[in-house]
Amino acid sequence: MAGTVHTEAYRYLLTALVEERSSAGLSQAQLAKRIGKPASFVGKYEVGERRLDVIELLVVLNALEANTSDFVHEIGKQIPERL
Repeated sequence: MAGTVHTEAYRYLLTALVEERSSAGLSQAQLAKRIGKPASFVGKYEVGERRLDVIELLVVLNALEANTSDFVHEIGKQIPERL
């Protein structure tokens, strides 16, 4: 089973996270410092090598000072009806 990590919807999520980080004017290292992780953590989830769980996603969004509701709403538009 391939899982959702390789789906178009998940790639959309990763792209949106990279855009949020860039819009916040942060490097991967700067964001990693804010969330208490090594820069490789951010790099790996941004390229899809590592999957974020819901809590990690919320921590990242908080560190980016992103509007979580708006972010999730936009991602929700890309969610397929079936896995």
